[in-house]
Amino acid sequence: MRRTAIATALTITVALSLAACGGDDDDATDGTDATAATAATEAATAPAGTGADATTATATGATAAADGTAAAGTGTATPAVFPTDEAAAACAQGATLEEGTLTIATGEPAFPPYVIDDAPESGQGFEAAIAYAVASTMGFAPEDVTWTRTTFEGAIQPGPKDFDFNIQQYSITPEREQAVSFSEPYYAGNQAILGYADSPGATAETLADLQELKIGVAAGTTSLTFVEDVIQPSSDPFIFNDNAAAKQALDTKQIDAIVADVPTALYITSVEIDGARVFGQFPPSEGTQGEPWGLLFAKDNPLVECADLALAALDAAGTLDAITTEWMSEYAELFEISLE
Repeated sequence: MRRTAIATALTITVALSLAACGGDDDDATDGTDATAATAATEAATAPAGTGADATTATATGATAAADGTAAAGTGTATPAVFPTDEAAAACAQGATLEEGTLTIATGEPAFPPYVIDDAPESGQGFEAAIAYAVASTMGFAPEDVTWTRTTFEGAIQPGPKDFDFNIQQYSITPEREQAVSFSEPYYAGNQAILGYADSPGATAETLADLQELKIGVAAGTTSLTFVEDVIQPSSDPFIFNDNAAAKQALDTKQIDAIVADVPTALYITSVEIDGARVFGQFPPSEGTQGEPWGLLFAKDNPLVECADLALAALDAAGTLDAITTEWMSEYAELFEISLE
């Protein structure tokens, strides 16, 4: 049985800003270099294989290098280094596409709060930080990590992959597990609905209030499944290649609302579309803690076991909670729309 998602689902407010989700890199590192450097040094010198004190390497608002340095005022940052877990590192030896290198994929582009400034190599952003934490725990230094880009839909198709794992808010579902493999969860999130403040959906309190809306959603996502199976609008949803296309349709009034995961919805309304707001989030159903997100691998990739060992070590050390708190939880409760 898959264990409960490592990171508990979070409720988040509309008051999101770039500063709240890590800020731009110049602001993020200002005045925090000493803390970040100390944290990274302590983490890098912790006993190997124990995961001890790994949480100290996540410094608020900054990500530090293992040699005790952090980028300041340059618009760049250096990923944190965490203690290697001996079992995870031994497992990963010879299991990657290229010996001694870990190839990680994300979206094109990748958005905050998951990746800041579309630069995953900086380690800034929730999923960039998670990726480097997993890599480090499996024995890969930041310089041993290379990044590639994929579409969301393309990566979940069956067949060989040009990456070792892909991190792009992939919910773990039985349908997807027929084509690809997933790690244990690193986060669990809810769905949300957003639109312009004058939309008829802005005052929605129940699903019935949403069913007459023209709803847009990205193809291949669990948001689409949620719209079709749970909201069940009276007309077919508008399906787009990605959230960027859905945002354009909202901006030109082709649709009334977009359904996306909560962090994405908040970023769109706070940063990308002036005058839009999140109407509310949908609570987890059937006693779950929200949709679990996992690292995505080619089907039956042996590296899955290694990543699970790394995630377990990071979880035990409190590092996953620290990263989640830093990038995803500096917000208050968002109104919940009833599923009744």
